[in-house]
Amino acid sequence: MSLVELTLAEASAAIARREVSPVELTDAVLARLDAVDGTLHAYATVIAETARASAAEAEREIAAGRHRGPLHGIPFGLKDLIDVDGLPTGAGSQVRHGHLAAADGAVAARLSEAGAILVGKTHTHEFAYGLTTPQTRNAWDPGRIAGGSSGGSAVAVAAGSALFALGTDTGGSIRVPAALNGVVGLKPTYGLVSRHGVVPLSWSLDHVGPITRTVADAALVLPALAGHDPRDPASLPGAAFRARENEDLRGLRVGVPVNHYFEHVDPVVEAAVRAAVARLEGLGARLVEVEIPYARFIQATQWGLMVPEATAYHEPTLRSSPELYAPDVRVLLEAGALLPAADHVRARRARSLMRQAWSELFERVDVIAAPATPITAAPAGQDSVTWPDGTVEAVSDAYVRLSAPANITGVPALTLPAGHDAAGLPIGLQLMGPALGESLLLSVGRACEKALDRAGTLAPVAA
Repeated sequence: MSLVELTLAEASAAIARREVSPVELTDAVLARLDAVDGTLHAYATVIAETARASAAEAEREIAAGRHRGPLHGIPFGLKDLIDVDGLPTGAGSQVRHGHLAAADGAVAARLSEAGAILVGKTHTHEFAYGLTTPQTRNAWDPGRIAGGSSGGSAVAVAAGSALFALGTDTGGSIRVPAALNGVVGLKPTYGLVSRHGVVPLSWSLDHVGPITRTVADAALVLPALAGHDPRDPASLPGAAFRARENEDLRGLRVGVPVNHYFEHVDPVVEAAVRAAVARLEGLGARLVEVEIPYARFIQATQWGLMVPEATAYHEPTLRSSPELYAPDVRVLLEAGALLPAADHVRARRARSLMRQAWSELFERVDVIAAPATPITAAPAGQDSVTWPDGTVEAVSDAYVRLSAPANITGVPALTLPAGHDAAGLPIGLQLMGPALGESLLLSVGRACEKALDRAGTLAPVAA
């Protein structure tokens, strides 16, 4: 087995036993990156020599008995919205040309303290304002989109050019590319992970979280990221993550939506997700039908919050240098300037109602299980989806539709592989839990992952 085929958990254990060195592992990851990234374009910036030097330092520390924990010596990628001292934070945009970060963002600093080895910065849809990451290609089929906006991070993990990566999620931007590339994506509870040093898209919707090959790997990364940070106004005081080892699902109440999540969904996707839910029932969980509250207002609320907040951040540059933005992003930013303040206020009120209703929903069930995306990875350049009833939906709207509720409400959401379609493209199962319910969510995800036996497979393009 090649070293890049190891999951994070396997590699971490091998390093701790001194069976694999951080230098060997980093060299293997960099070699894989050289082999596949000319096709996949997951990385915006690669820091190979710095990574090798950091790996050598990690090796010396471990040899001296100073092992920092499960991420020590593990190569990873970082979405190019997150500051790393001295490196460009390009955010996928000409607007940021020549920018160099003056300090590490909070999560970059935490991973550095944990001893993880940064390989490079991964591509994002410009300023995270899109769900395709057009620079990057799907790890299972380069003719398909990677998903976005954390497409580079998901593809790097799926292809083995990082053992884990970080992404950001405003409307699904961790979970969508994770689902489309057959890996695991975790959007934590709003405020659990600091966003200090991260280029914002929408302050009230942005989250930072891990993309990994397995759910167990995500459970190893999250403790390094979680915790209060006074530099982030949304950071939750006293918030932390503690892993739950119990994977016994007997008596667990799994909510299965009767509306919204299975409407306008590819039948193959629906079948795979329902089969995964049946596996949970077979492990002892009890299925409970639930109605998603305020479902018809979800997309209007998402856009009513995100669009004006994004425009407010970009307003100075949009006025001075609008030509530097890609056309799709520029149109959205200009639209935000035209949105009436009353619409934004209504969206904020709707969010308050949704948060309360979802909180009450999680008094009836422990987790909710649903598709991560309604379709698998679309061909590059495809703009819309036509459903059997004649409804035409933009590809970006299709992808955000099932992920946005967790951003609006701030609840944690996890996506993991649940099968493949006839073309061999991955299908994602989404699990959502109550606020600060990551421990339960990850334990359910691990149990499901074992039952489905789909964990940790590299995408074939990287084989």
